[in-house]
Amino acid sequence: MRVKCRRSRSQIQQAEARVSMKKSNILSGLGRRTAEPAISWLMRAALEHPHLISLAAGFTDNKSLPVAETRALLNDLLRSPRTGQAALQYGTTLGAPALRRLTAQHLQQLDGGCGKPKAYSPGRLIITSGSQQLLYMVTEALCDAGDIVLVEDPTYFVYLGILQSHGIRARGVRLERDGLDLAHLKTVLQRLRRNGELRRVKLLYLVSYYQNPTGVTTSFAKKRAALALLKKYERAAGHPIYLLEDTAYRELRFAGEDVKSTLAAKGFSERVILAGTYSKPFATGVRVGFSFLPEPVFMAVTRIKGNHDFGTSNLLQQLLARALASGHYDRHLHLLRKRYARKALVMRRALVTHFPKAVEWREPAGGLYFWARLPRRLPSGAKSKLFQTALAHDVLYVPGELCYADDPARRKPDHEMRLSFGSASETEIRAGIARLGTVLRKLIPSSKL
Repeated sequence: MRVKCRRSRSQIQQAEARVSMKKSNILSGLGRRTAEPAISWLMRAALEHPHLISLAAGFTDNKSLPVAETRALLNDLLRSPRTGQAALQYGTTLGAPALRRLTAQHLQQLDGGCGKPKAYSPGRLIITSGSQQLLYMVTEALCDAGDIVLVEDPTYFVYLGILQSHGIRARGVRLERDGLDLAHLKTVLQRLRRNGELRRVKLLYLVSYYQNPTGVTTSFAKKRAALALLKKYERAAGHPIYLLEDTAYRELRFAGEDVKSTLAAKGFSERVILAGTYSKPFATGVRVGFSFLPEPVFMAVTRIKGNHDFGTSNLLQQLLARALASGHYDRHLHLLRKRYARKALVMRRALVTHFPKAVEWREPAGGLYFWARLPRRLPSGAKSKLFQTALAHDVLYVPGELCYADDPARRKPDHEMRLSFGSASETEIRAGIARLGTVLRKLIPSSKL
C-alpha cells in the first residue's frame, strides 16, 4: 500500500530555506552580498508584459545601428589573409596598439588639444570590454570592503550595484544644474574627516556628460574645482583620492557646446581616471571601452584584466580602429546625434502634451534620458501604486529611488523617474508618455494638474 506524505506549505518553505542556507554557506562574501541587479528585474518586467512600451531601457536606437558600415569594414578587414588572420587571433591585455593610438588622438581632439600631451598618451590607455568592465576593475583595484566612494546624488544605478556587491559604502553629493554641488562636496568631506572616515574614501565617481539618470553635464570649471578639493583633503586621508570620470554619453551631444574632460585639467593628470566607450556612439553590441589611468592604478588594473580575460575582443578592436581611421565613425556619429535630437524633441512634446504641470523635467542637450520630478507625496518606487498602475497600462520607467545610494546622511528620495528615448520608436515614445500621463493625472490631485 502506497502512503502519500503530505507536507504543509510552511514545512516546504522551511525545507527550501535550509537548502538555500546550505548553498549560501559555500559562497564567498561577494557571492553572498551581491543582490539581484535592478536591470534584471526591469528586463523581466518587460518580458512578462508582451505589449509593454519600455521607457526604462538605456539601449541605443536599433534602427541607427551601422549595419552596412560594419559589413563594409569587416569585408575589408577579412579580405586579406594577412589582416584577417591577425584580427581573428588573440590580442594583448592592454589592447590593439592602433586603437589605443587612435583613441588617444580622438580624446585629445575632443578636448581641443588642451592639457599636456602626456595626459593623453596611449601608454596610459587600456582597452576594456565596455566601460562597465573598467568601472568594475578600478573598484577592485582601489577599494576594500568598508571603503567609501563618493557618487553623484542621483547616479548610475548599475555602478551602485558594483559597490554594493563589494561591500563598499557610497556617499552622495548633490547635483546642481551645471553638475556637482561643490559646497556639498566640501561638506561631505568635512563630515567624513570629523568622523575619522576620510581615510576610507578612495574616489569620487562622476557621470559627467548628459548624466545617467538626470541628463546634467558637469562644467569643466566644476571638474577642476572638484579635483582641487579632493587634493586638499588627501593629506588628512593619507593617500590619493581619485576622480573617476565616466564619459559614456559625451559624444551623444545634440545641442550646446562640448565640455572638456578632466584630462585637460593641468596639474591633475595623476589623480584622473577617465572611462569611455565606443558602445554608445557606435554600436552597443561592440562592447569596447577604454580608460586613461595613472600609476599605480594602471598597473593594478592591467593585472586584474589579465585575470579577467587577458584582452578585449581583438576582432572588434580592429573593426573600431578601421571605423575611426576611415571616417566611418565620425559620419555615423553625425547621423546618430541628429536622430537622438529628433527623438528627444518627440519626448519633450509628448511630456508637454500629456504630463500634469505638477511634474517637473528638464530638456537634455545629449544622452538618452529625461529626469522627471513628481510631487513629493507621490512615490514612484517599484512597490508604489504609480509604478504598478503604469505596468498595468503597459508602460515601464526606471524608479528614481534606484539611482540613489544608501546614504545615512539623508532620506532616499522616492518621487522621481528616469525616462529613456533611446530604444523606443517615436510612435512608442508618444504612446508611452500618453499612457504614463493618464496614470499620473489619476494619481495627482486635480488642484495640482
